[in-house]
Amino acid sequence: MRGVWKLILVEAKLLLREPIVVFFSLIFPLMSLFLFGAIYGNDPKEIFQGRGTVDISVPAFSALTIATIGVGTIPSRIATYREKGILRRLCATPVRPLAILAAQVVVYFAMTLLELILLLIAGRLVYQIRFDGNLVSVFLGFTLTAHSFFAFGFVIASLARTAREAQVISTVAFYPMIFLSGATIPIELLPEGIRRYVSLLPLAHAVALLRGLWFGGTLIAHTKEVTILLGMLILGVIVSTKTFRWE
Repeated sequence: MRGVWKLILVEAKLLLREPIVVFFSLIFPLMSLFLFGAIYGNDPKEIFQGRGTVDISVPAFSALTIATIGVGTIPSRIATYREKGILRRLCATPVRPLAILAAQVVVYFAMTLLELILLLIAGRLVYQIRFDGNLVSVFLGFTLTAHSFFAFGFVIASLARTAREAQVISTVAFYPMIFLSGATIPIELLPEGIRRYVSLLPLAHAVALLRGLWFGGTLIAHTKEVTILLGMLILGVIVSTKTFRWE
């Protein structure tokens, strides 16, 4: 167990030393929040059911952070570890292979949780954002969303032969979701023609779930989103387990 905690600590230090990962995972969502707040303010709007732009942006940006790490960071990072022989060398240590992957998940989840806390603090202090949800429900929804996208990322990492290939697949999968899922541009502002196809994007269901729970909804009321994300998690674990390569 001691070896696992040391591995977690080392992985956290390595992750925080990568400026691109830190920027897009921790700084970019906060910059987006302040930008939206400066442009639109946080006055209640009828189109958002009496909530402000910043109110709905905090849970949406939390979902975006999860997708950034799950789809944008995990695949290329794991593929790079494989390409450089790091995974093979880790397997030669007394630490079990499953614990090695679990350490990765712990670090990534901690980073997404940190970003949620930062967004909440910034939104509360600067824009007095509303939070009408149940903390336990929000945490459960957040955890499900994070692990679903992490599983998706491990699938890409498993199927990609090289780090460059993983990066290309991640880019193709990730960038459409940034703008068309409601994670950056609120779904209410998208043209009707685009909204018809939003449900095809996994991130759209993550945004819908976290926004719903944030404003007092329950997990039961979002059965559709929970089912899709849970299915994504289960399928991702099965596929990555059967296809993951250590070298």
